[in-house]
Amino acid sequence: MRILNALHWMVAGVLAAGPVAAGELAGVTLPDTITVDTKPLVLNGMGLREATLLKVDVYVAGLYLETRSSDPEAIIASEQTKRLVMRFVRAVDRDALLKGWNEGFGRSSGPSGVALRERIATFESWVTDMPKGESLSLTYSPETGVRVEIRGEAKGTVPGADFARALFRIWLGASPPNPGLKDGLLGKG
Repeated sequence: MRILNALHWMVAGVLAAGPVAAGELAGVTLPDTITVDTKPLVLNGMGLREATLLKVDVYVAGLYLETRSSDPEAIIASEQTKRLVMRFVRAVDRDALLKGWNEGFGRSSGPSGVALRERIATFESWVTDMPKGESLSLTYSPETGVRVEIRGEAKGTVPGADFARALFRIWLGASPPNPGLKDGLLGKG
């Protein structure tokens, strides 16, 4: 009887606590689920972008998918809706962001980089300084392409599954900005 009574109070305590955010990393909390164009997405994982040899924290990224996965190539190739959210834990100016995007696209696009050049330029034209605490989200919908939102404001959509694959490969490919970031996004962190 005591065990049942203790179990009852434990369950009641958990239920009274209410919904819990799925993840917290470096002071950033992200919800466990979001809805994008009526599709529920789950938080697959969170990772921390560190820069320089000093491992300076730059942003926390969260990857949302229709179905959780730890297979980076399956995620990249997937024609399902997915979103990468970046919350900046330090201010980063536009030039530094552009340098990072250029390096990332250079590593991730391979031979298809030439075909993507115009769309990459469009994407980069929307990049702005990112103050501490602000967010940037990249949402891929197979029907439309990658929608870019900065500080909650829609900047535009870049069409093409090929662009989306190159973009998500920046974080999930063979040469991510830092290995811990990739592992975290894959739910291994």
